[in-house]
Amino acid sequence: MESAKSFVCISNYFKGTDFLIQLKKQGNKVYLVTSEKLRDKPWPHDYIDEIFYMQGSDTEWNLEHLLLGVGNLMKSNTVDAIVALDDFDVEKATYLRENLRIDGMGQTTGRYFRDKLAMRMRAKSCGIPIPAFCSLFNDHDINTFADTVSPPWVLKPRSEASASGIIKVFDKENLWIHINEMGNNRFKYLLEQFKPGDVYHCDSLILDRKILFSLTSKYLATPMEISQGGGVFRTSNIPYNSEDDIEIKKVNEAVLKGFGLKNGVAHTEFIKCKEDGKIYFLETSSRVGGAHIAEMVEAASNINLWKEWAIIEDALVKEKKYKLPKVKKEYAGIVLTLSKYQHPDLSSFSDPEVCFRVPLDYHAGLIVKSDNNDRILELLNHYVDRLVTDYTAVVQQNKVTKLH
Repeated sequence: MESAKSFVCISNYFKGTDFLIQLKKQGNKVYLVTSEKLRDKPWPHDYIDEIFYMQGSDTEWNLEHLLLGVGNLMKSNTVDAIVALDDFDVEKATYLRENLRIDGMGQTTGRYFRDKLAMRMRAKSCGIPIPAFCSLFNDHDINTFADTVSPPWVLKPRSEASASGIIKVFDKENLWIHINEMGNNRFKYLLEQFKPGDVYHCDSLILDRKILFSLTSKYLATPMEISQGGGVFRTSNIPYNSEDDIEIKKVNEAVLKGFGLKNGVAHTEFIKCKEDGKIYFLETSSRVGGAHIAEMVEAASNINLWKEWAIIEDALVKEKKYKLPKVKKEYAGIVLTLSKYQHPDLSSFSDPEVCFRVPLDYHAGLIVKSDNNDRILELLNHYVDRLVTDYTAVVQQNKVTKLH
């Protein structure tokens, strides 16, 4: 039998339980590093050899302490791989790999999957279509952008994982008011032309730089719309081999190749511009999509991204062949909203297409699946009205919860 390999998994958010379970089922040692405040979450303890808890807020851990901790673990254990389960963990994992000389994505490539400015600069150099953008380092560059690129524009944090923190601006005067308010933090943002259009996401599995699996979906209410004005999150996969599906998969491949993602999973977003009908790259990440997109992808395709990612990671360290399970081509969609009830009763949503009820406190959400795309869209639209009437919590503008 193969000797067990050791994985250090990092997550500052409660997610990835399927990944941890599958990794253990492959016969590995699984270590988890997470935040102290997540100590009481229902982690799958039977499948984790040891959990280490870090002090500090969700995202801001002391990297020196993290390095010391993993360094101490390595005194009596080999560490074969380090895996980041969430966006915010990518830097932590690349920092550890670089310092401990462990195989995997390094800090330069990691930037392309975390820093929205690095993404845009990389996409531009690869000839991938993107909205016009500008860094906030230089006043002259900002003025030139404002004078030559028609508004509206958006100011985006370079490293936020969701649509939180995005500011929409309609004129140069207000642009400078916002930039001046940022003070010395302005370099942490970028400026981009806002292109109205439909937003899509492509969720992929990658091995040895090849995309083994990808599914294209369309947000029916985008994360940005929800973070700006509240509402009900919805997304569903689009017709297979449609014009949009083919074009988005083509740009998705250019992004993942150009950005240098060798192995793992990616969640990449695109916009189809209303004005010219072109597909533009928005952003990417080397993680499984949040807001229960993984369950939706599985309902449509039979591919559990968390599990398959774990099997890919296992195959890499053991130098085994990986085989993708049989993919089905059906349709699925998710509808999700913040709920005024801690445990909303969704039993009245009894259509046979309902295959998953979101188990999060203070959230009301369902996933539906069918072999008919129109039926999915019909159900999602119908459910939005019911959820808004009976469940949706009205959230204060400054207290938007992230659909992670």
